[in-house]
Amino acid sequence: MKTVKKIFSVFSIAVLGGIAAVGVDHFYILKQNNWNAESNIRNPLPVKFAGLTTPVAENTINFVSAAQKAVPAVVHIKSMVEVQDTRSYNSLLDYMNGNPRQNMVQGMVTGSGVIVSNDGYIVTNNHVIDEAGKIEVTLSDRQTYIAKVIGKDPETDLALLKIDATNLPFMEYGNSDETQVGQWVLAVGNPYNLTSTVTAGIISAKGRNIDILPNEPSKNIYPIESYIQTDAAVNPGNSGGALVNTDGQLVGINSAIASNTGSYTGYSFAIPVNLVRKVVADLLQYGTVQRAFLGVTIRTVDADIAKAAGLNNTNGIYVDALTANGAAENAGIKEGDVITKVGDQGVNDVAGLEEQIARMRPGDKVSITVIRDNKETVIPVLLRNIDGNTNKVAAAESPSSLAALGASFSEASKEEMSKLGLKNGVKVVELEQGKLREIGIQEGFIITKVDHQPVSSAGDIERILKNKSGGILVEGIYPNGTRAYYAFGA
Repeated sequence: MKTVKKIFSVFSIAVLGGIAAVGVDHFYILKQNNWNAESNIRNPLPVKFAGLTTPVAENTINFVSAAQKAVPAVVHIKSMVEVQDTRSYNSLLDYMNGNPRQNMVQGMVTGSGVIVSNDGYIVTNNHVIDEAGKIEVTLSDRQTYIAKVIGKDPETDLALLKIDATNLPFMEYGNSDETQVGQWVLAVGNPYNLTSTVTAGIISAKGRNIDILPNEPSKNIYPIESYIQTDAAVNPGNSGGALVNTDGQLVGINSAIASNTGSYTGYSFAIPVNLVRKVVADLLQYGTVQRAFLGVTIRTVDADIAKAAGLNNTNGIYVDALTANGAAENAGIKEGDVITKVGDQGVNDVAGLEEQIARMRPGDKVSITVIRDNKETVIPVLLRNIDGNTNKVAAAESPSSLAALGASFSEASKEEMSKLGLKNGVKVVELEQGKLREIGIQEGFIITKVDHQPVSSAGDIERILKNKSGGILVEGIYPNGTRAYYAFGA
């Protein structure tokens, strides 16, 4: 009996253990399934560390590549010019009366330039080399050359130089019409004589007229100002340097800054390259810029003009008046028309219109789109020159003859030469109206050098000036021992 009870107890314990095991297993499985179901609801997709496995696109703006293309093609320019010496006095009486010495002495203007061809043509600002007697160009590799002036254009503040060199690095032209506000650009130049300096910024505006160039209708000087405005740092010495896009292409020539200190304070201005290309082409082909005129007096449309003229918007340029027998009048443009396009290029302000016309020549035909009675009309126009015809203008003759100087010369006497310690020289004995009087030379002045070349006779002067272009430097001494330097443009 005890044996049977013992067997029954063992069996009961086994059964109870099995039931407990099954229950625990069932409970575990149920909880596991419930946890998995809950987990699947919260995370329907596989979880992964995206930051470690997803590639990030590289920044496409490459200033390094653009700078490497631009820097070798930008040069440092030193122009020797004449300036008044007001630092000292001729006599005690002058000192007491506050009359400083008015002699002209040699000074220097520094700036930048851009090589635009491998055979040595260089674009810079006119104000960098204007009235220079000697122009020295230093390349990025420190090689130095004396430059010749091919031509100048004060109306755009551009000039073209040439150095005797080949196989030079040069800048590829971009397209300034395609530049956009907000686009990254580099300014490359030589601020404060810090050679090959690169700064970066964005295009802040286009078509800026800042009224910096002289407007002299009496001399047929009508400035063209349609600057690209940027916030790239530009300082004295950057003038004539390159404004470059991120592809390393030239999009402008840096020319001016907005500043009440003389240094960069936030904005700089560059001449758009499409205008630069046209000026360079004209100077090479004609020796002077061929300026086309539309023959209109215009204003940028604003709210007042739009209201008075019954316009639907403020787009375009309003035609106030027409030049008699001018290109616009002959083509059928009328007062009150609103110009919106020159060719295919939209124009929305006076500066933009002037730039587009400045890129053309007399005799060119262009389609002008106007709004008249709130209807769009396309008018073909034959552009004319300042004289009202379609002829190309010839370059002015260089003042290379002695007659243009307005002076009579003689050899300096042996006594004068000995007293002044001279080995050579030509004396100015009489002055009439001409270049020498205009720049301040007085009778009795002994010219010792012209463009750094010694002169001993009037023939030497004529030989040096023959076919001379660009600035001319005259060096010499007065009988009282005062040395002086003068310069004038050829």
